[in-house]
Amino acid sequence: MESLSVSEFKARCLSVLQDVNTQKKRVVITKRGKPIAEIVPHDAEEKDIPLEDTIVFMGDITSPVATEDWEVLK
Repeated sequence: MESLSVSEFKARCLSVLQDVNTQKKRVVITKRGKPIAEIVPHDAEEKDIPLEDTIVFMGDITSPVATEDWEVLK
């Protein structure tokens, strides 16, 4: 895994991002020798959504729940 200082990354940002995209490699950005960020290639594959198809429609969500209990409406 390649490691770059913040100043190096700033100077070569576009080429580093291109390398990450084309070569699918990770790059660690450091500041004073300590890692502060990691650039990873984007995974374009669709991932499973665990909550997909788990919502149940229960009715109108904008109307009041108990209109008969509201004194203002009487």
